[in-house]
Amino acid sequence: MSDSSRDTAQGAGWGAARPGTYRRLMPDHVEQLSWLNPRILWAARNGVLASWFGDPTGRTRSRWVARRAEAGAPADKVIRRDVPESFSFMVIGDTGEGGQSQYAVVPGFLTASQGTDFAVIASDVIYPVGSADDYGDKFFRPYQDYPGPIYAIPGNHDWYEDLGAFMRVFCADTPPPAPEPRPRPLTRAWLRSLLWHRARPADEQRLAAARALRSAPGQRAEQPGPYWAIDAGPVRIVGIDTGLLGTVDAEQGAWLREMSRGPRPKILVTGSPLYVDGEHHPCPIEGGGTVDDIVRDPEHHYVAAIGGDIHNYQRYPVTVGGRTVQYVVAGGGGAFTHATHTIPRVSVGGVTERDFRCYPLRGDSLAFYSRLYGHRLRLRRLFRLTEAEAAAVVAERLGIEPARAPGPGVRVTRRTRLVAGLLGTGRRPDRPARFRLPVRKIYTQLFSPSSVTYSPPFFKCFLRLDVTADAVRLRCFAATGNLAQELDPPVEDEVVIPLPVARAD
Repeated sequence: MSDSSRDTAQGAGWGAARPGTYRRLMPDHVEQLSWLNPRILWAARNGVLASWFGDPTGRTRSRWVARRAEAGAPADKVIRRDVPESFSFMVIGDTGEGGQSQYAVVPGFLTASQGTDFAVIASDVIYPVGSADDYGDKFFRPYQDYPGPIYAIPGNHDWYEDLGAFMRVFCADTPPPAPEPRPRPLTRAWLRSLLWHRARPADEQRLAAARALRSAPGQRAEQPGPYWAIDAGPVRIVGIDTGLLGTVDAEQGAWLREMSRGPRPKILVTGSPLYVDGEHHPCPIEGGGTVDDIVRDPEHHYVAAIGGDIHNYQRYPVTVGGRTVQYVVAGGGGAFTHATHTIPRVSVGGVTERDFRCYPLRGDSLAFYSRLYGHRLRLRRLFRLTEAEAAAVVAERLGIEPARAPGPGVRVTRRTRLVAGLLGTGRRPDRPARFRLPVRKIYTQLFSPSSVTYSPPFFKCFLRLDVTADAVRLRCFAATGNLAQELDPPVEDEVVIPLPVARAD
């Protein structure tokens, strides 16, 4: 097994590494996705409009689900997979940016996924707005050699064109529902409708050619809607759609409560993680209650809750009523990397630094960002930190032992402390920050790395879950874009989750 980032700097992808082969998989021309582009920002406006003028996602989702029911989708929205009691599946989140950082994941994903029965994409299949014309290079092409079916739950970006392309690709070309009646003038809904981004007509020949890349019988997947459950072996995998704003509508909430009943062990897959960045986000359900209330209920037998949306890996083993639920963030499948060095010292839900895991390591995240800001601001001599300097200053600010020792002779200087503070490095709760930029917001909106400009390590990741009658083995694999990690994807985190005795529901 190859070194991981916890073992060596080379295992993290630093140093004189050979680039991987992923570029051979990419199309000849890749459109550069930049959140500095006013055209892209304007196209992705629906999330802001929903927060200002009311979120129509629940009504739209209900109409989509009704159309799927008319087309013969099962009423309980359960996909029944005929697999052995012991089987495996993949989870990969926030994939569809279409550049080097997405394609860099593919070779390692194909290697680590051998022998798996299916895969699940957890949030944001397609950036920036879920357009049908983007599915060729951002879904069908990169995963054309994965032999099993791929199911998905939509993220907020898939909703920016009212989920039309997602429903076509994953839900058997469901025709769109009839438009809602025009809202009364001068109301909030009327203002929203005036500004709402709507889908362009799809290039049907382009979409048909893209579909042909994943047309083998074993690759075909048809799901009953944007939310679903998969019964496979001893477990039930429940996928929920949290729409534009990370919430669940009343109709879906009622379905989730029904699907969660019974003694069968369950794994939740959601577009909005319930624990993330050292905070608890229980995910409200319209009409009352939260998704996490359902997960925590001992009668429902959830053993894990896996969420996308945030582009890295995090794990929080939370003790709930004498059992442990593994809350996982798994959104590092292809889009730009969200910082982990901004996560403060963890103390949430009974989870402390001793039990918390993340990838990239905070020191590697800080080194990555310092390189990024140094390049963008043309201040390399000031901003750029080595991975060893970054690991040392993170450990000092958080008051923890570094996950990977920085090595002898590494000093924490005024400059490293200044850079760490300016780039928003987390601190101990008893030490308030003095200089802390809103790094995630600035980075997401202004400095999202383009696939052409930036080089490995990318710090991407994906999950493999191996299920037996007794346990689920969850492993997080790294993808850096370097050949060593491409040929033998390192395991960055691993946990064995015991299953309660499963009886027939």
